[in-house]
Amino acid sequence: MKTTPEHDERIAKMTFASVYPHYITKVEGKGRTKKELLQVIEWLTGFNEKKLKELMDDKVTFGTFFKKAKLNPNANLIKGVICGYRVEEIENPLTQQVRYLDKLVDELAKGKKMDKILRNV
Repeated sequence: MKTTPEHDERIAKMTFASVYPHYITKVEGKGRTKKELLQVIEWLTGFNEKKLKELMDDKVTFGTFFKKAKLNPNANLIKGVICGYRVEEIENPLTQQVRYLDKLVDELAKGKKMDKILRNV
């Protein structure tokens, strides 16, 4: 699925720190925990809580965030629609990675079981 260059650039320039509080609000509002959110983020990126704090303190953009990440080899198993885009069809790699994260947060907030979210095959 094609995204526009402007869309991709906007996502690349957003800071992880600006979005993270919204992730927390979303999952906690649906009865999930910050600990579960951290588990999901670590599964996708390899970043533990300490590293996430450093990245947020440094105000890294999503571009830098995902350059430093060790993407889980099963990330390509993340499928479905988020923000109007089918994640498996997004052509821009960075935009796809950000939408992977959005999709995982969405699944967590919707009450999906953790082993399903973490694509334990």
